[in-house]
Amino acid sequence: MRIPESEFIINSDGSAFHIHLKPEELADNVIMVGDPGRVDMIADMLDEIEFRHASREFVSVTGTRNGKRITILSHGIGPDNIDIVMTELDALANVDFATREVKPEHRALNILRIGTSGALHADIPLGSYILSHYSVGFDGVMNWYANREKVTIPEVEEAFKTHMNWEKTLPSPYFVKASDKIVDLLRDVTVPGVTISAPGFYGPQGRVVRIPLAMPHMLERIESFRFEAGGCERRITNFEMESAPVAGLSAHLGHNACTVCCAIANRYLQSSNPDYKPAIRRLAEIAVERMSTL
Repeated sequence: MRIPESEFIINSDGSAFHIHLKPEELADNVIMVGDPGRVDMIADMLDEIEFRHASREFVSVTGTRNGKRITILSHGIGPDNIDIVMTELDALANVDFATREVKPEHRALNILRIGTSGALHADIPLGSYILSHYSVGFDGVMNWYANREKVTIPEVEEAFKTHMNWEKTLPSPYFVKASDKIVDLLRDVTVPGVTISAPGFYGPQGRVVRIPLAMPHMLERIESFRFEAGGCERRITNFEMESAPVAGLSAHLGHNACTVCCAIANRYLQSSNPDYKPAIRRLAEIAVERMSTL
């Protein structure tokens, strides 16, 4: 079936509308970051660079490391941008831009998102690398797509909503598992995590500046929630804003994805480290080296 021009826009140069990548420019292995400034920092770790594009918050570079092509792409802040980026990355891989039809053979991408986050427990030190084995979407993105229960964990979602006394006016949360293929790349250098993706930095993450919260005790209830998955008891470890739609949309579209975040704040201890850039650089170096083995 042909995808209409109004539903998926292709620029006059043959690139995807927002991220300005062309199909032939996309590598199978993708490293995503929120901050456009981190793209060039990570690109410096490549052996060769093919190109650099920039449009709004979407900056991209494709190059090689150890002979393997890697695309580095910034997505900006928030789950709404992830809906854009994941849809366009999948289209670059699996839609014929000439005919506007889905290709007969599926191409699976390997996607690792690198970010920052706030830890939720006292035993997670600042500077820890938290790998999102599971993610919890407070954003609602997956709820807009049919059959989302095929890639989410409905029974845990219901238990969580009961535990939280979930406010009915808020988007229904979803739980999603990351790709084992990407998790295994970084398992030995990370803290296993269950990561909440919030649709904002303040209220949606339990911060109060001037407006009170709809769920005043949300942090305490989040910290105390436990569930069984993958053969062990899990707890929610950290807040950020993108991991759940990355994992959820990737799983729904047939890609391998996971998020790893450096803990730059600890919400339980009310501490933070504004000088986190060296830790992010070290994490990026590990990520580039490991992604080049795929």
